[in-house]
Amino acid sequence: MKPAAVLESALYVDDLEKAEAFYGDVLGLDRVGKVEGRHVFFRCGSAIVLLFNAAATRIAAPNTGLPVPVHGTSGQGHLSFAASSQEMDQWTERLKSHGIAIEADFLWPGGGRSIYFRDPSGNSLEFGEPKIWGFS
Repeated sequence: MKPAAVLESALYVDDLEKAEAFYGDVLGLDRVGKVEGRHVFFRCGSAIVLLFNAAATRIAAPNTGLPVPVHGTSGQGHLSFAASSQEMDQWTERLKSHGIAIEADFLWPGGGRSIYFRDPSGNSLEFGEPKIWGFS
């Protein structure tokens, strides 16, 4: 047996309000859940992007009735979003129009382009063409 896909990915942020505005307004993701001071969740295609306040996630959530174990980390993480070759320039312009610096923009030796930038908490984000990993 093998997992079919990644269902959710988590990043840890230091300001949930800034993160919510960035992922919702700048990246255009749809919010699907929020607990003030603890987390905000977004749908991205067939997956979920979980944004956690790292300090709050290290303690059990009060009164949820769910046996989710405490978890979390600190420091910057990385997440890559799939984008077609036609969308790469559009994403670059959209990010720049929101004052977001592009840290790197390059073609991989095996084909495909990536652009790298940071969210307000310093997490490294990427738009990458799926062909960099051999997907069409």
